[in-house]
Amino acid sequence: MAQGVRSLISSPLDLQDAVLAPWNTSCRATDYLIECMPEALWAASVPGVPTRTIRAICAHLHNSRCTWTGTLGREHGIVAPVRVDHRKVTRRQLSASLKKSGRAIATLLQLGCSQGGRIPPSKTYVWRNLALDVGHVLTYFVAHEAHHRGQIVMVARQLEYRLPGAVTARLWQWREVAPQRSGSRV
Repeated sequence: MAQGVRSLISSPLDLQDAVLAPWNTSCRATDYLIECMPEALWAASVPGVPTRTIRAICAHLHNSRCTWTGTLGREHGIVAPVRVDHRKVTRRQLSASLKKSGRAIATLLQLGCSQGGRIPPSKTYVWRNLALDVGHVLTYFVAHEAHHRGQIVMVARQLEYRLPGAVTARLWQWREVAPQRSGSRV
């Protein structure tokens, strides 16, 4: 067995690292897509839904994070960031807001890790369809964001604002957006 594989097997995986690293990678993929988006696409309407724009989809990512942080974290001292106006937010404003809401979700996940892998229940969480173990919570957040990133890429194609292949490929080349650790690639 290779030395690198042996060391992975012999050292236990830290739950917090195992949860936060993928969340941070997902956040960087979302940030990257917004950063590389053509300005003309930002205010473009979604075909068939003229009241919904790319800007609104991107703002929804931040606002959803804020809602979940408030719902699951408020009782535990986690402050939700301020929501943005999906009709007026600029890319620069949204990028700054996404960093705040990304950290808020990370704090929520850290809370769950410190509580034996489960986010403690809160009175405001009435939906009760999402299991509160950090694995399910992480999966829900990452899947939600990936869904909307894919939606944005699809709408861009429908509107003939096809994003460069290097941009869309990088959304899946996570080694490019994942953090570097001790000089090695993730």
